[in-house]
Amino acid sequence: MKITLVKKVLADGSPCAKCRDVQEKLEVNEQLKFIDQTLIADVSDPQSAGMQIAQQFNVDRAPFFVVEREGQEAEIYTVYFKFAKEVLQPLIQQAEAS
Repeated sequence: MKITLVKKVLADGSPCAKCRDVQEKLEVNEQLKFIDQTLIADVSDPQSAGMQIAQQFNVDRAPFFVVEREGQEAEIYTVYFKFAKEVLQPLIQQAEAS
């Protein structure tokens, strides 16, 4: 499984408030170790990696998570709590069991 976090950077160069909040939750809950890559969607650069992946998956909210499992279509999560419950919780339980 590969997990990508896409965060938005505003035109003035600052991160969006919701992106900051989600980043903080990931850090506090020690969940960052499950994120394989973080891409930046720079609103002033439509060619930025984050903007391209947002366009590819037709997502207009940030932050969002792309979860890729082998042999399956990528899943998009635009709500942190749903992502944490459905994706991270099982990973944490797996890690604790081993």
